[in-house]
Amino acid sequence: MRTTPPVQQKTLENQKSEPHAGFSSINRLDSQSSGGSTLSVAIAGERLRSLDAFRGLTIALMIVVNCTGDSPYVFEPLRHADWNGWTFADTVFPSFLFIVGVSLVFSFARREEVQLSNWALVVRILRRTLLLFALGLFVNTFPTFDLSTIRIPGVLQRIALCYFFASLIVLKAGLRGRILWLIGMLASYWLLMIYVPTPGIGAGVLEPGRNFAAWVDSHLLKGYMWSYYDGKWDPEGIVSTLPAIATILFGVLTGQWLKSSLREDKKVAGMLCAGVFLLLAGYILDRWLPINKSIWTSTFSIFMAGFALVCLAIFYFLIDFADLSRWAKPFIILGLNPIAVYVLSIVVDSTLRTMGLAISGGNNSSCPYYLFRHFCIPTSTAEIVSLLYAMVILASMFLVAWILWRRRIFIKV
Repeated sequence: MRTTPPVQQKTLENQKSEPHAGFSSINRLDSQSSGGSTLSVAIAGERLRSLDAFRGLTIALMIVVNCTGDSPYVFEPLRHADWNGWTFADTVFPSFLFIVGVSLVFSFARREEVQLSNWALVVRILRRTLLLFALGLFVNTFPTFDLSTIRIPGVLQRIALCYFFASLIVLKAGLRGRILWLIGMLASYWLLMIYVPTPGIGAGVLEPGRNFAAWVDSHLLKGYMWSYYDGKWDPEGIVSTLPAIATILFGVLTGQWLKSSLREDKKVAGMLCAGVFLLLAGYILDRWLPINKSIWTSTFSIFMAGFALVCLAIFYFLIDFADLSRWAKPFIILGLNPIAVYVLSIVVDSTLRTMGLAISGGNNSSCPYYLFRHFCIPTSTAEIVSLLYAMVILASMFLVAWILWRRRIFIKV
């Protein structure tokens, strides 16, 4: 394996990097490109390892939640809430969006260092948005690539759209403007969902498939939504993207707090206090607008921002302040290639589910069903088997991330 001399590596690590938001192009830390490495966020020239670790943990949990061996048999915390309320699984996606927001602050602060004009930055933002959206469409159609039933919305598509609009806000607005945008998006979505009459349904109805957001999706995305809900509405739909953008803006405000000149202990205390406040605010407001991931209510955005704030505060205290980072090394490694690892996990899982293995009677069964139902069910509960399958996928993805990390290869969209 090729290694980089210490002097050369130190020089390369100190090179100025292009603005990013946690994902950009393929990069080699030991390469001689003028762009340098844009993988990690830095404060005063040092990596914000806590953010890498928190990002890696969210990716690990996304894989575990998405790649269950048999969806009917999943431990309750790893199952999304049926409608109102939340489970542990519901905290994962908003936490990732929150992390994107934190990263935006640091990456945009470097644009003056690399002398990148606003127009050039907008072009790069648009390019990354389109690439990430295209990756989402690829994941949705793999492995059949049947465009007649393609699902247009999705996890990566939501990340792309939220990143795009949040980036423009960060680029054009100061602190006051960002706060106003955040409040405006949460309030606007709340008003739309509660007070705008939905044809044939009425105003204020928040039932599955019977609400304003679902009505918009049924007209603009008809035939191109998630089949799980009979194609009538989509959890990553159009209107519910508004409060999802607000989730990123919560991360932006947190990034500004971390970038300030305050002492580290005050930063931790501030994040903890703000996180607890948002958790309480979301919990109290739930009586008027239920916390609901499926339609990403404003209260869900507020509550989950509080959850992510508390988690990041704990990670920041342990890793960057107290320098207790050895336990987080696997998460840091995963966090350096997040999108690539996530996409690969979906591809591997989808491939295994479409590979048929012959069983008795001449029937075929998918690999997960054959391997885990046939060999493990007799000695384990179905929920444990399903979790084991997800952990095998996660272990495989960590091996890939570790190899990339060892070779200093970072694939960023």
